[in-house]
Amino acid sequence: MNKRLVLLALLAAAILAYFWFDLGQYLSLDQFKAQQAEIIAAKDAAPALYIGGFFLLYVGVTALSLPGAAIMSLIAGALFGVVTGTILVSFASTIGATLAFLSSRFVLRDWVQGKFGDRLKAIDDGIARDGAFYLFTIRLIPLFPFFVVNLVMGLTRIPARTFYWVSQIGMLPATIVFVNAGTQIGAIDSTAGLMSPTLIGSFVLLGLFPWIARMLVAGAKKIRAH
Repeated sequence: MNKRLVLLALLAAAILAYFWFDLGQYLSLDQFKAQQAEIIAAKDAAPALYIGGFFLLYVGVTALSLPGAAIMSLIAGALFGVVTGTILVSFASTIGATLAFLSSRFVLRDWVQGKFGDRLKAIDDGIARDGAFYLFTIRLIPLFPFFVVNLVMGLTRIPARTFYWVSQIGMLPATIVFVNAGTQIGAIDSTAGLMSPTLIGSFVLLGLFPWIARMLVAGAKKIRAH
């Protein structure tokens, strides 16, 4: 059987299983909060197992373009703290994004072209105009949904290695903000926790992030001009 068809069948089966068995319920913040104490206790008993399992799950969710990555970023903060959580999410999200990019380029090209062809021209024009800097810009400022960027970029001429390292750097600020917010969300056990300064600060950062990203992009453009 054609290798491309085999890969396509495996991707379809994985996505179907996700929705058929309603696996998304396990990636909800409410579900995590309901079992927070038990999950943290189990993580503390086997930290390496939980770190490895969380990493692989995050890679799988992003590689298959499934919903839940943002919630998992928050949960990473609650489970592992800012430093470990950020490292896990940064590498898992970038590896998963690159796998989605490669699947689009080599397996799902026709489907992606038909589904997101209207967005492809804008991204193609941006890559032609600014190269990798355009990808950096849309990673910092979400002009398009995360999964759409992964898939549509697979149809451009950008090399996979460039896609990887630009995505890793470009997504890092948002990753830090989300994971940091998650450290406080996981700690809330009463209404008093809703007013903690760190949590309020985390949500302020979430609100300000697009503006901060625009300033970073503008600064980077000035550096490139010189």
